[in-house]
Amino acid sequence: MSRSRLPFLAAALGATAALVSPVTNATRGLRRSMGANPEGDPRVTSSPQWREGGFANRIESHVIPDPASQGSMAVDFAKKGSIGRPVGPVPLVTPDLPGAAADFGATWLGHATVLVEINGHWVLTDPVWSDRVSPSATVGPKRSHPVPLELAQLPALSAVLISHDHYDHLDTATIDWLVAHQSMPVVVPLGIGAHLRAWGVPEAQIIELDWDESYSVQVDGLPDLVLTCTEARHFSGRGFTRNKTLWSSWVLQAGAGDQRRSVFFGGDTGYTPAFADLGDRHGPFDLTVLPIGAYDTRWGDIHMNPAEAVQTHLDVRGRVLLPIHWATFDLAFHSWSAPVEWLVEAAAEHGVQLALPRPGERFGAHGAPQEPWWRPVARSSRAG
Repeated sequence: MSRSRLPFLAAALGATAALVSPVTNATRGLRRSMGANPEGDPRVTSSPQWREGGFANRIESHVIPDPASQGSMAVDFAKKGSIGRPVGPVPLVTPDLPGAAADFGATWLGHATVLVEINGHWVLTDPVWSDRVSPSATVGPKRSHPVPLELAQLPALSAVLISHDHYDHLDTATIDWLVAHQSMPVVVPLGIGAHLRAWGVPEAQIIELDWDESYSVQVDGLPDLVLTCTEARHFSGRGFTRNKTLWSSWVLQAGAGDQRRSVFFGGDTGYTPAFADLGDRHGPFDLTVLPIGAYDTRWGDIHMNPAEAVQTHLDVRGRVLLPIHWATFDLAFHSWSAPVEWLVEAAAEHGVQLALPRPGERFGAHGAPQEPWWRPVARSSRAG
């Protein structure tokens, strides 16, 4: 690979050729972390989303910039310096978790990792405890802050949800630990089961779904937790082969009538008009969990910006918006705090209620954090 290609790979989220460092200091092999392609899986190849040898978005989406723009990205990458990192330690909160999950609550642990409470169930989204999202354990995008909760401090999970297989969302070492210490299902879009099987995850714990398919988790004494795989606009790949596994957003629902609680988890996605249809079919939502960072006009089809996150929240009929996919890993060219500052402006214009917790800060039904905690460690308020 030529050196001129490296900035583009980093700008494209370090996802297509990345190897995350393990939770421990032990070195894991590149081949194992890459997982496996779902060769010959009839559920994959018969999916309506499978076209011409790979999964595809329902509307045209440009993932790789044209050759002319790769030069500009190389220049931007060389000039960006440390703009994507804070100037001081990110303020963290040691999570104060209840003994049992509440009817509604959430704890953002950084990037796209959120511990959701929904009618007594604990659900963990896109868990990443590793230090880097990179081809190396020592080179590449490194955390801007530690994870505020040790894996061993997690409660008994009803499910782990994965949005897609990029390394900043599907972390081999974290999955290894969770499967070794918990018995929850790992619920994933089609094709990702091949990665999990390659890592030794028991078949009984692997649940693979296509868009618009659902899985019900049953736990004694709790209402059923229904997890629905829903459309997103993104791409996938852990090696040099793309789109052999599906990407998704997720609908989490538990309870009925006045006791019904629902959460929309966007994962990693560009904006799509399909979100309005999801709102009609599954909304309203008590909480939307939506990405706001790592945006750029050069890959705008597959990464929404903060204004589009607000529009998505309105489309799906959300009550409170929790922004994710910012502050933890430096994966684009904007400044560290630009996503959240833009979000605050856009939300105010549309009357959208935000939850702005520090990493590790839990919130529930009776109030969402609003303090601009990021400003003391930000380089600028709205650069990038």
